[in-house]
Amino acid sequence: TRSLTTQEITKNIHLHSDEAKDITTDHRTLRLLKPIDKPLAVLFMWLQVKQKHLLKFAQIYNDCGFDVVTVQITPWQLLWPTKGTQLVASDVVRFLYNNTSFQPILLHGFSVGAYVWGECLVKIATDEKKYKSLIDRVCGQVWDSAADVTEVPVGVPKALFPRNPTLQSALRKYMMYHMKAFHETATSHYIRSSQMFHSTILRKPALFLLSKTDPVGTYAANSRVRENWEANGVNVTWKCWDKSPHVQHFLKHREEYIQNLFDFLEHLKVLKHQEKMRAKL
Repeated sequence: TRSLTTQEITKNIHLHSDEAKDITTDHRTLRLLKPIDKPLAVLFMWLQVKQKHLLKFAQIYNDCGFDVVTVQITPWQLLWPTKGTQLVASDVVRFLYNNTSFQPILLHGFSVGAYVWGECLVKIATDEKKYKSLIDRVCGQVWDSAADVTEVPVGVPKALFPRNPTLQSALRKYMMYHMKAFHETATSHYIRSSQMFHSTILRKPALFLLSKTDPVGTYAANSRVRENWEANGVNVTWKCWDKSPHVQHFLKHREEYIQNLFDFLEHLKVLKHQEKMRAKL
C-alpha cells in the first residue's frame, strides 16, 4: 500500500490521498484551484483521536478509491460551539459545497463527529435550496458510536483522561455545570444540532455501528435516531455488538466491521476496487 499524503485545508480539515495534489484553495470559499474529480469520504473523527487510528480509516477508504477528508475538533471547540465547532462546520459545508467535482460524498462519523455533522446540518438548514446540490451528492452515511449531546459529560472526560477516574469525575462535574451555566452559548446549540441530526434533511442510506455497552454512543440514543429515520423512509443498516467499547468496534471486531462497511459500500455501488479489498480481508 502506498503511504498517504496528508495536506491541510484548514487547521481542522485535512485531505488524505495516495498522491500529493495541489490543494491550493481560495481562502474565502475553500474552493480548490485545481478540482479533484474523485469520490470523497468525509470522516468526522472522535475527540483526541490518535493520528495512527485516523490514518488507518483514511487508508481503508483510499484503498476503496476515495480521497479522504478528515474533520477534527478540540475539546475547547466542543465546549464553546459558537467560537469553535460552528466555525469548523461552516468550513466543512463551504468546502464540500464549493468543490463540486468531489462526488459522490460518503460521510463516516465517530462519537462527537455526529454532533459536528449536526452543526453542518444547522448551517445547511439556513438555506436548503442553496445546499440541495451538496445534499444530492451525498450517497450514504456511516455512524460509529454516534454520541448524543446528553452523553457529552460522560464522553469528554473519558476521551481526555482514559486512565484517570479522579480527573474523569472532576471534569464530568464541571461539564454538567458547564451545560447548566452556559445554556445559551453552549447547551442550546448542542440541542439544536441533535435535533438536526435526528431530522431527515439527509435521507441517504445509513449504516450504524454500535454496541449495547457503550456509555457514550448509547444503544438508546442511537435507536431513537434509527426509529426516526426509518419512520421517514431512510434505509438503515444496523450492526450492534453485545460488548464493545466506545469508538473501538473496529479494533475489537475488525473483520466484522470491515465486512459490514464493504457490504454497505457495495450496496451503495461506490466501491472501485472490490477484488483488491476482499483480498485484504
